[in-house]
Amino acid sequence: MRFGKTLRQSVYPPWKDQYIDYAKLKSILREDKPDDEDEPWTEEDENRFCDEIFNTQLEKVAKFQEAKIEELRNRTDEAAEKLKHMNEQQQSEEGGEGDAAQEEGDEGKHEEVAVDKQKLKEMEAELDGITNEVKELQKYSNLNYTGFLKIVKKHDRKRGDRYKIRPMMQVNLSNRPFNSEQAYSPLLNKLSYMYFAIRRFEAPDAGDVLPIDPDSQPETHNGEKYTAHKFWVHPDNLLEVKTYILRRLPALVYSEQSAKEVDGKQDPTITSLYFDNAKFQLYSKKVEREAEASSLRLRWYGQLSARPEILLEQKLLHENGTSEERKFAIKEKYVRAFLDGEYKMEKSVQKMERKGQKAEDVEEFKGTADAIQEFVRDNKLEPLVRANYVRTAFQNPGDDRVRISIDTDIAFIREDTLDRDRPCRDPKDWHRADIDNSNMTHPFKNINQSEVSRFPYAVLEIKLKEDVNNKRGRPGWIQDLMGSHLVHPCPRFSKFVQGVASLFEDYVNRLPFWLSDLNTDIRKDPQRAFQEEEERRARRAENEQVVGSFLGTKLSSYKPSRSSPAAKSYLADRMATDAAAAAASPKSGVTTSNQQQAVSTPAGDEAGESSQSQPLIPRENREINYGTLSSVLPGFSLSKYSRAKRAREAGITSLPPGVTEPKEWIKNSGPLQIEPKVWLANERTFLKWQHICVLLGGLAISLYTASASSKGGNLLGEVMGMVFLGVAAFTGGWSWWVLRRRREMIMGRSGKDFDFVLGPMVVAGALGVALVVNFGIAYQQAFEKHWGGDGGHHGNRSGVDMGDLR
Repeated sequence: MRFGKTLRQSVYPPWKDQYIDYAKLKSILREDKPDDEDEPWTEEDENRFCDEIFNTQLEKVAKFQEAKIEELRNRTDEAAEKLKHMNEQQQSEEGGEGDAAQEEGDEGKHEEVAVDKQKLKEMEAELDGITNEVKELQKYSNLNYTGFLKIVKKHDRKRGDRYKIRPMMQVNLSNRPFNSEQAYSPLLNKLSYMYFAIRRFEAPDAGDVLPIDPDSQPETHNGEKYTAHKFWVHPDNLLEVKTYILRRLPALVYSEQSAKEVDGKQDPTITSLYFDNAKFQLYSKKVEREAEASSLRLRWYGQLSARPEILLEQKLLHENGTSEERKFAIKEKYVRAFLDGEYKMEKSVQKMERKGQKAEDVEEFKGTADAIQEFVRDNKLEPLVRANYVRTAFQNPGDDRVRISIDTDIAFIREDTLDRDRPCRDPKDWHRADIDNSNMTHPFKNINQSEVSRFPYAVLEIKLKEDVNNKRGRPGWIQDLMGSHLVHPCPRFSKFVQGVASLFEDYVNRLPFWLSDLNTDIRKDPQRAFQEEEERRARRAENEQVVGSFLGTKLSSYKPSRSSPAAKSYLADRMATDAAAAAASPKSGVTTSNQQQAVSTPAGDEAGESSQSQPLIPRENREINYGTLSSVLPGFSLSKYSRAKRAREAGITSLPPGVTEPKEWIKNSGPLQIEPKVWLANERTFLKWQHICVLLGGLAISLYTASASSKGGNLLGEVMGMVFLGVAAFTGGWSWWVLRRRREMIMGRSGKDFDFVLGPMVVAGALGVALVVNFGIAYQQAFEKHWGGDGGHHGNRSGVDMGDLR
């Protein structure tokens, strides 16, 4: 179906004038005219088209979307205020309920309950209206986003010889909240909490399970319920993310044969072969998030030539947002027969019966195989796209509460036979033999490059067991990773959807919301990412407080970080406003302004005592206390941090209860493994010092001997000889001490410096003094010999001595 027809059939009537005028843009582009009748495309035509699409159509759609989102936010806030007012009114009426019940009887009480239920039904109907408009706005954004990309693609194909505007359009779309999940998640999150409050009031005995986070996706595996969170990781941040996870969870590397045994060699390559029909019905349902949307794939580890186990998996998406997976193993030789309906897994059933498995398990296997085979037959499914990637898994052995996987080197390859003249795959086979028979791997350079799409990022998926979420026991390091600058959230990312959207853009009329993010740099500034995460958590806490204030319970335990910008701006302003309007009760879960300031000030800080009466001031606006000791000498600061640092350096740090000081550092544990060149370098340094010792000793003995054997003796020469002899002895002793000391440091894996500056300074100073004294004496004796009477005798003797010295 052409996109123009899809657009006309999908228009929401109240907004029909706000959609992209696709027909007008096609007429300006002269799309319907044949090439032989078409007039030359001039610069004036190009300016007219660009002005229409960028300045008229794009601005119209963008302004309407922004205005509609703001309107829905205001309606949601008004509904929240009504809900809060209903709670306050009910609490005021409950004060006199006992006396009124005695006077009017039970009939009056039932009448009052009916009034309350009627108000709740009206409130629920109002929320239904807002929710329906949010869904329509999402469809509106998706349709217009797809329309803009398709019309510029037509432009570049027909008029792209001189002008190409698709990159410019992608940049414009990425800078606007088009087709973005982040534009709707906060609104849907708040609506879900309000629905939760109404349901709790109608059924007080219901559990305390909070509504599903829109940024997550519930899944069911082997009867266990998980919540999946998906992110993109830029290649520059990939190593840091892996090392961050490895400090908490061990890596599981699966063998390519069974995908079950840890072999410790390398991460496995996984191939997923996704199915769909010529109308892309499975893709469309998944993009539009229709109820009971399903996907089907064949998955195996490693190369197909190694005959790995092949799994046929069907993933079902239920109406309540949860997903379920059906799967069974099948041999390669039976795949084609099973897809054609000629084989019904009889041999596998017989094998299970021979092994004596339970009749219930056998019937369940047969039911799963029959259901999948019927699903393939009814929807006329064929292999369509292949996803190939390398997976690194992280999980504690025997503990499946936290499961993490990172997929890298992701590539999507066409496996379709849509073009009967030039099919990508042999229609008689179920996979591409040119890839599997040659054991082709990433980046798949030996096939037609128009049939390959390489995904630029790694995909991080975090699965948390449901009981972890219900008990609010999500590990802190998981929360920090999910809110850090290292990852980019992409809640409902699907490899199947991404592969179809990137390889079959001309065949589909809906594109996923995350495509706009592929044209932007997903790397973030750490401080900015921290601020966004804190503000998101604060808004979530505010939504929980709406429910808590209505139910009279405290559902939120959120506390902003001490360095959090949210603690200084967002929550402070909001709670100060609430405190000024009315004093909140302690059980409502709302923190007052003064309490919030106390959270923002570290406990024990001297400034914390006066912070109760002072407003929060951003750090950059605070005055610096010049003239204090800490401003002149920062090393003598009296702050809590500085005192703790000095205590740690002095070795008087107090440990928490139950924690004992380790006797050995982790870096010192394990066998000592030192390369021979380290020992040889230490010994080579020792031999160099011994060489200097021998030279100084020889010099000292020669000087002393020459001075003692001269006529009349030379006291100064003998003294200098003894001094040099002492320096030589010091050099020998010093070199031995350094040898032993460095050996101990190497054995102890010391991280200290190996430089010892005292020895070289002593030797260099002694030699310098000797040269200065020798020069002074020689100069004095030469002066006396030339000008003095008996200077010749001294000069001759000195000359002998200096000659011997030299």
